[in-house]
Amino acid sequence: MAATKIAEVGGIKVGKLLIEGKTKQVYDVPSLPGHSILLNKDRITAHNGVRAHELEGKAKISNQTNAKVFTLLNQAHLPTAFVRMVSDTAFLARQCEMVPIEWVTRRLATGSYLKRNPGVSEGHRFAPAKVETFFKDDANDDPQWSEEQIVSAGFTVNGVTIGQDEVDIMRQTTRLVFEILEKAWATRDCALIDMKIEFGVDAEGQLLVADVIDSDSWRLWPSGDKRLMVDKQVYRNLANVTAADLDTVKRNFAWVSEQLDAIAAPKDHLVVILMGSASDAEHCERIAKHCQRLGLNTEQRVTSAHKGTQTTLHIVSEYESVLSKLVFITVAGRSNGLGPVLSGNTNYPVINCPPVKAENVTQDVWSSLNVPSGLGCVTVLYPEAAALHAAQILGMDNFLVWSKLRVMQLKNYVNLIRADKEVRGVHSA
Repeated sequence: MAATKIAEVGGIKVGKLLIEGKTKQVYDVPSLPGHSILLNKDRITAHNGVRAHELEGKAKISNQTNAKVFTLLNQAHLPTAFVRMVSDTAFLARQCEMVPIEWVTRRLATGSYLKRNPGVSEGHRFAPAKVETFFKDDANDDPQWSEEQIVSAGFTVNGVTIGQDEVDIMRQTTRLVFEILEKAWATRDCALIDMKIEFGVDAEGQLLVADVIDSDSWRLWPSGDKRLMVDKQVYRNLANVTAADLDTVKRNFAWVSEQLDAIAAPKDHLVVILMGSASDAEHCERIAKHCQRLGLNTEQRVTSAHKGTQTTLHIVSEYESVLSKLVFITVAGRSNGLGPVLSGNTNYPVINCPPVKAENVTQDVWSSLNVPSGLGCVTVLYPEAAALHAAQILGMDNFLVWSKLRVMQLKNYVNLIRADKEVRGVHSA
């Protein structure tokens, strides 16, 4: 089907058509160097385009679904190409050259996996989630590739050679994308069974989650029941496609988009940072900034367990009376009575983070560590560690906080790979 020439999308003038696929067009944006506009089509395909139908309204639904999914990933601070929606059927993204590999993550064995792996029972659960790779080649039905084949192919994408380091990064990122969306969908009692994503490399050489993630990209089973599937597999499974069938597929896709609107991280938590003296405010502010970066709500209070015990306990009771998801971080130097007193009078987690100084670190830390029996407060020395510990506690009930923690772990992993690659390059030169 020939491309239709367009001048602008969402009020943005577009340049040349860079690529046209089965379900989208990608345009250059001269006014925004390094960016592209992806325009969805009212078209649904399956079996590498062997089956294809026009489906009025699909472009809008797919665009909305994609925007909501990538917004979740961006909120978790995951590196993606998505920038923002610019119209009902198009979005703005960082311009990437695509790595010609589809990355598939599976939680349960079903579909094509069972055909390729006879003897594995339907519903076998992969833990960790299984990651597979497929070379994008419609003529040969997108054959499965091993990681060794990807490395051996030596793809150069926007100046970056795809080697083992890049494959390692993409594998870890692929699994994380799945886990984030799996937890997000669990809040709607929907099981994410498997999904595919793609990566691109931007002009700065960054590997980004790119292209589109919508109902074409995954298997999604409400209540974990395969009979209730609401993804494109419904379309794939049809023996003959009728207008009524297409309406059903469209309703399913619309339902998925509507459910994404209801996925939101709860705000019903609080990290209360209690300082024994206003002189500790700078230390507490550092804790608060680390907490806020992880998506945690914080409040700071000044109170002393030694000088105002009743007031301290009253403050704790106030918070306990209105919130059920609380973490207390106590900041007290010298003789730390604040953390142990709180720990002995509340069932909520208490984290000691004393503002220690080099000249008396041993004495200050000892008063936080050597607590009476029956107390469960923990002690950390750094503001970031206090925030991370609070996030790990609250992240058990908050998928976005959990996701931000996992993305931090991924970035630490990626930074190590890049540092090692740089050192290898220096010493091999």
